[in-house]
Amino acid sequence: MSESPVRTRHVAFDWGGVFTVGTFDGRSTQNVADRAGVPVERVRESYFRHVRQLEVGAWSLPQFWTVLQEEAGIPLPYDEFEELYLGSVHDNAPMYATLAALPEGVRVGLLSNNYPVVSDHLRRDPRFGRFDALVFSNEIGHKKPAPEAFAALQEAMGVPAAQVAFVDDVQENIDAAHAAGFHGLLYHHDHHEQFGHDLAAWLAGED
Repeated sequence: MSESPVRTRHVAFDWGGVFTVGTFDGRSTQNVADRAGVPVERVRESYFRHVRQLEVGAWSLPQFWTVLQEEAGIPLPYDEFEELYLGSVHDNAPMYATLAALPEGVRVGLLSNNYPVVSDHLRRDPRFGRFDALVFSNEIGHKKPAPEAFAALQEAMGVPAAQVAFVDDVQENIDAAHAAGFHGLLYHHDHHEQFGHDLAAWLAGED
């Protein structure tokens, strides 16, 4: 029985804009506005002013909703908001296929600026069983592009940053990954096939 090859290159991903199509925040605020019958601009003004409190774990999702509800005048109970919020995820199916097809022995990580409840929801997704390390900003108190976020990713991955490609849809985060010693791969779902070639080349040690 042959042994699996020892892998010296690995990969870590962002979530929003990589495992989702488009932005979660934009879709969730639009869905809330549509359900509540209020202008989306009013929802977004409050949402984006306070969302950092979620991203660094300073507020729970119910706390965030209480503020948003009051400021934007949204007549929805929390339970209905949570259902809308989690339902605003639009999966990028090709990326999940890429995740499932990663060779055995490749360590896989996630570094995501994320929110309470949403991060728990993702952990329960069976597809996330392929990840060796899940790092969420709301749990570590730091969000990308802060160096502390990438330091937490390297620690969770258990291998040197130089052996890890970091995949993100935001150039600022790719720049921060490079500064932290990672190999950066900028992603857009419209160019998934090319991304697949680039990732395969990296894992094979071709660049």
